[in-house]
Amino acid sequence: MKRLRAILLTILLMHLLLPLTGCVTRDTAADSGSYRAKVGIVFDIGGKDDRSFNAAANVGMLRAKRDLPILLRDVEPGDPTSLEPALRAFSQYGYNLITGVGFAQGPIVAQVAADYPRLHFVLIDSKSDLPNVASLLFKEHEGSFLVGMIAASKSQTGILGFVGGMDIPLIHKFATGYEEGARYVNPNIRVLRNYVGITDAAWNNPGKGRELANAQYDQGADVIFQAAGNSGLGVFDAAEAYHKFAIGVDSNQNWIKPGFILTSMLKRIENAVYSIVRDEVEGRFQGGVHIYGLENDGVDYALDDYNRALIPPEVIARVEQAKRDIVAGKIRVTDAMAEEESRDRAK
Repeated sequence: MKRLRAILLTILLMHLLLPLTGCVTRDTAADSGSYRAKVGIVFDIGGKDDRSFNAAANVGMLRAKRDLPILLRDVEPGDPTSLEPALRAFSQYGYNLITGVGFAQGPIVAQVAADYPRLHFVLIDSKSDLPNVASLLFKEHEGSFLVGMIAASKSQTGILGFVGGMDIPLIHKFATGYEEGARYVNPNIRVLRNYVGITDAAWNNPGKGRELANAQYDQGADVIFQAAGNSGLGVFDAAEAYHKFAIGVDSNQNWIKPGFILTSMLKRIENAVYSIVRDEVEGRFQGGVHIYGLENDGVDYALDDYNRALIPPEVIARVEQAKRDIVAGKIRVTDAMAEEESRDRAK
């Protein structure tokens, strides 16, 4: 039944993409037929309007459409079984660059890319050894260290919270970096840690995110860092209700609940995506692993008019010094995902 559903979805997507290959609009030169590359992106099940991870990838793609001669199309699958049909539909219509957003697409992109070796693929948050796949990886633990410092500096109770989406090694990177940054400021601080779930549904459950945040605030946490996709929006609702602080993730989310979002851990997915599309257009695409950290503005924390008054200048100065020390190797932040993978290989 699942196989039949996937086949039917592939046929549907192909019919949807067919008229678009010749589409003419008045938006850009790319759509007028002068494009140099056809670019497709398949979002994670959270969708491109999650105001977080997928939204950042979408910003990068829209910037590329504005600046570069490309034809851009996207697909928002409703469930995990729709991912492979979407990727194959783009491939069958010869899209030059096809992006899969999220670690869950790793094995699927690898399968499709192996079947279409002349096309180029992009993986975000996962990696492949295939030469036609560019794997975009981020040092989330470094950015999380910085927001952990800010959280600990702001805390009045000495208790912080962390709400992750799916309980997986990737999200453990965020949690561990956050805790290490907090303890760099206050070695005695306590960090509560919870996850929304163990399936893909964990990214799209704001009600559960709010429930977990409520429990952490009730236990004394006064700042909660969420790395939970759409579920994190529930954490923001709890912060507003409790008049406590939350910390955003991936995109700058300070604007969502002004006065209650202390800062956001920025994962510059938009810059990485834009760079890869530009390389494709200019004939410089390179497969392999591309790593983005503090040293190349791949991660950071958000400071803007929404939160500048919430963070004292002396805290910012200390965080900026820590940033320089991390880049220089004076501070080592644990990459929990790498350590877990190493332990698994040793078994």
